[in-house]
Amino acid sequence: MTEHVPAHGQHDPRLEQLREGLATVRQRIDSAVAAAGRPDRPQLIVVTKFHPAADVRRLAALGITDVGENRDQEAAEKAAALDGLQLRWHFIGQLQSNKAKSVVKYAHAVHSVDRPQLAGALAKAMAAEQERTGRSPLDCFIQVSLDDDAGGHRGGALPADVPALAEKLAGAEGLHLAGVMAVAPFGADPVPAFEKLAELSARLAAVHPGATGISAGMSQDLEQAVRFGATHLRVGSDILGPRPALR
Repeated sequence: MTEHVPAHGQHDPRLEQLREGLATVRQRIDSAVAAAGRPDRPQLIVVTKFHPAADVRRLAALGITDVGENRDQEAAEKAAALDGLQLRWHFIGQLQSNKAKSVVKYAHAVHSVDRPQLAGALAKAMAAEQERTGRSPLDCFIQVSLDDDAGGHRGGALPADVPALAEKLAGAEGLHLAGVMAVAPFGADPVPAFEKLAELSARLAAVHPGATGISAGMSQDLEQAVRFGATHLRVGSDILGPRPALR
């Protein structure tokens, strides 16, 4: 996970690479926002999984405030190493209930709450963490499965299960029901999926007015996600490049 970062003033080719990737993605977002006629700009979360803490430090130097990770051990190590940077860490991967106690120590948000047991585990962990540190509530997005078959490999709660899960999150001390999250079905046109997610979001917000967040859109489909109201975009490879080779 460690990597040499050139001293201040030295040329850093990796920094320039990230700067270019970030500029390209920001331009795509701006164009998508303009095409959708939206007055607001979605929050960019740079997905840094598999990439070293040194890259996250570079991203922070380029103005990035929000980063995403999908494995607790890797995320916890990076968050501890970069504690002074005031970053917001977003947990975006499938999460085991027994990892809740660890995740609440560093995460600003969890985008993958997909079952009541996990909501309960996060509530319990947050009660202890708030008592220990007084931290702010944990933003929780309900991950919804948009695959036509319930066994879709992308994970998530069935749309029919969202209202009950929302009630559990909204009623939990220390948790903030932020909205919905989804990954477009693999290999399919993302438009119908994001349209469906926007409808689910509207139904959720009608009951829970504070839960207007829509976490959707990645490198390959961010334009379509912006068109259907995404408030949080999770972009990794188009900024950071391919996953580094294991050494």
